[in-house]
Amino acid sequence: MDLTGLSSKGRFLMVLCIVSYLYKSTAAEGSCKLKAKFNLRGYKEVEKKTVVIGGMFPVHQRLTDTDSNTTIAPESSDCEGFNFRTFRWAQTMLFALNEINSRNDILPDTELGYVIYDSCFTISKAVEGTLTFLTGQDEAVPNYRCGDGPPLSALVGAGGSDLSIATARILGLYYFPQMSYASSCSVLESRFQYPTFLRTIPSDEHQSVAMAKLVLHFGWTWVGTIAAEDDYGKYGIKRFKEVVEEAGVCISFSETLPKIRNPEAIERIVQTVLDSTAKIIVVFSSDVDLSPLVGELLRNNVTNRTWIASEAWVTSAAISRHPDILPVLGGTIGFAVKRADIPGLKEHLLSVTPYNDTLTEEFWGIVFNCTMNYRQVLSGMRRCTGEEMMEKLSNTFTDVSQLRITYNVYKAVYAVAHALHNLEDCKPHSGPFENNTCADITKFEPWQLMYYLKNLRYTVPHTGEEIYFNNGDVDGFYDILNWQSESEGGITYTHIGYYNSTAPPEERLIINNGSIIWNNDILETPRSVCSERCQPGTRMGIRQGEPVCCFDCIPCADGEISNTTDARGCIQCDEDYWSNANHDTCVPKTIEFLDFTEPLGITLIAIAAFGALATIAVAIILLMHLNTPLVNVNDPLLSFSLLLGLVITFLCSIVFLGEPQMWSCMTSQVALAVGFALVLSSLMGKSALLMLRARAVKARVIMIVCTLIQAVGCTVWLILMPPQPVKNTAAQNIKIILECDPGNIIFICSIFAYDILLAVLTFSFAFVARKLEDHFNEGKSVTFGMLVFFIVWISFVPAYLSTRGKFMVAVQIFAILASSFGLLACVFIPKCYVLLIKPERNKEELMIPRAKSRDTAASGSSASLATTSSSANANGTTVSTVSLDD
Repeated sequence: MDLTGLSSKGRFLMVLCIVSYLYKSTAAEGSCKLKAKFNLRGYKEVEKKTVVIGGMFPVHQRLTDTDSNTTIAPESSDCEGFNFRTFRWAQTMLFALNEINSRNDILPDTELGYVIYDSCFTISKAVEGTLTFLTGQDEAVPNYRCGDGPPLSALVGAGGSDLSIATARILGLYYFPQMSYASSCSVLESRFQYPTFLRTIPSDEHQSVAMAKLVLHFGWTWVGTIAAEDDYGKYGIKRFKEVVEEAGVCISFSETLPKIRNPEAIERIVQTVLDSTAKIIVVFSSDVDLSPLVGELLRNNVTNRTWIASEAWVTSAAISRHPDILPVLGGTIGFAVKRADIPGLKEHLLSVTPYNDTLTEEFWGIVFNCTMNYRQVLSGMRRCTGEEMMEKLSNTFTDVSQLRITYNVYKAVYAVAHALHNLEDCKPHSGPFENNTCADITKFEPWQLMYYLKNLRYTVPHTGEEIYFNNGDVDGFYDILNWQSESEGGITYTHIGYYNSTAPPEERLIINNGSIIWNNDILETPRSVCSERCQPGTRMGIRQGEPVCCFDCIPCADGEISNTTDARGCIQCDEDYWSNANHDTCVPKTIEFLDFTEPLGITLIAIAAFGALATIAVAIILLMHLNTPLVNVNDPLLSFSLLLGLVITFLCSIVFLGEPQMWSCMTSQVALAVGFALVLSSLMGKSALLMLRARAVKARVIMIVCTLIQAVGCTVWLILMPPQPVKNTAAQNIKIILECDPGNIIFICSIFAYDILLAVLTFSFAFVARKLEDHFNEGKSVTFGMLVFFIVWISFVPAYLSTRGKFMVAVQIFAILASSFGLLACVFIPKCYVLLIKPERNKEELMIPRAKSRDTAASGSSASLATTSSSANANGTTVSTVSLDD
């Protein structure tokens, strides 16, 4: 048949007609059969029941190995690995149904039946059970409901998230309600993909965030993760990583637990755990998938780790009751769903008998180590009597101390029952459906029940918990448990806190740190970091190619600080501050200047004062001998102006001391420049008198003009860009040097260049005049004084440039004092010597010049003096020389 000419819709209708025709042909022969027959085990009670509720529980852990030979017809695999915990879940559904059927306040006129299958913790068995449940007979026929039995209401199941995802896709096609008790995967939140999926267990979105908050609460920044190789583990650990990595936590390793037996993969995971420095390991897995890893951890004696458990294994007896588990998993912290006590459940569990079904028969044979199979009896096994005492059992099946997932099963069954009750209790002409109609409890459609489930709000018996669904989900509430050792050496689940997703953000995670006992019975919270925290004074230096949590702590540079732990960078101190020794605080820099009160300052003041007093003393001596010939030679006025200049230079050096102020900066620099200008111009005037035989008035004019030029230059300097006090923070890092800024380098260079010019001219004149043959040659004294002056200031330059801070001021003052003392000593000591020690030489006749002659006698000892007399009568002052020879 050629269908190419039809549209896609036409082709679909044609195929649907063919399928219907073939099915009707088969139905005409009296049966609904497929080529394959499913091998399912469970419980079924539908006779004389009004409504049927489906159930699916992973009573077994895996499928048995089958022959892959395709030469014979394939058979549906059987299951192995009986799980007492999940068998209790299935029995809880039976208990809840019996309890509801016996009540008069819920569905009083309706009897609930059930069809429960074992999913064997595998997707294939879950799909088989779903198809069979929908068909209504042992042979599954997709899209059809075979038989005239009671209507199907909802499916409670199917265990793990992978199983529910598979069944939810099928049930969603028919808008058939599914109520899960253990499928917490966040991907099931999508109402687009899973429109009829509801659950009584919180979504893993809440659990992943809660785990992340737990890690952050204890300050762990270096964790490992292990997840089951299914949607539950993949999506749960993915969301956990997103939250913690956003908060700065690093993942040391991320491993996946295989779904099928793989010893090599398990050994590799254990080796990764051993090699890692992470002490915190987050595990998102079921107890079934985790069991092989636990066995390998025990064989390798992996201790000193803290394990963070998801709700799927935190209360699993298959893990916690493992022999010698305490050294490895002791101290585990995990999240568990709400716990409850269910009155009557223990009695129901103890009342099971091995004659009802194959699942209970298998359970009976395992716990009592007997068999009801005749062939096995013949092979030597003990035959079960059916009267074995269940009360003597102490195993996971009869343990009702931690009813958490069991409580979720109980709530799920009651949720379906309450929805059915609301459907049955609908008042005619007030219904929610078209034309205000109600659904008939004996022949309703699944989508009609779905309406009541979505809008359901009921109170759970015995616990008083109110249940409602927010877009198919319930609020996220978890108990936080700590695995601690009990007196008999086993594990006890100690409640240490809780997580409530509906609380304010700061109150969602509540933990009592003091009640936690960590691995190896340690009370101190373990640390799990790739690198120890960087203390204040250091910064984090990221290691190339490693996670951001792995870093080196680098000390802050001088002048920088960090005052927090794990600082990303150091903070530069302000200009007036510097880092302390620990580089964690900026402290004010030391203020430095040459103070009056310190020993060096006092010493310099004393020397300056002595120099000024000595100069004044010389002036007094000259005044006392003012009318004597020695004082009158070479113009006494120039001598007094020279002495005045020296007093100024001595005293101005004191102004350099102390904290620089505006006035002191201006006074010290200007006084120094003008003082030396006066001194040098006076000396130049004296030298001019000697060299040029000039009149005294001309020498005075030279002195006055040269001094005035300097004074005018300094005045301009002070007006335009005066010196001012500044804080020098660049010279020394830890100090603020208070000094005077000259204002403009051109001005200060010009001012002191002028003094240098005067000094050079003075020296030149004096140097020439020293050879004149006079009785009293003052030119030599000036020459020596200027030599001292040059030596001091030439030595001053390298000394000044090689010092810092207040010692620069001290060097400058020393140069001023040394040069001043040099001039004072060289120029005036010879005169004072004559005036005070040899007054007999201070006579006018000794000032008369005599001509020099050389004695040519045989003895060769001539003592003649050649003199040249020059008398100038300008203002009555006589310019002559006197010999100091005897």
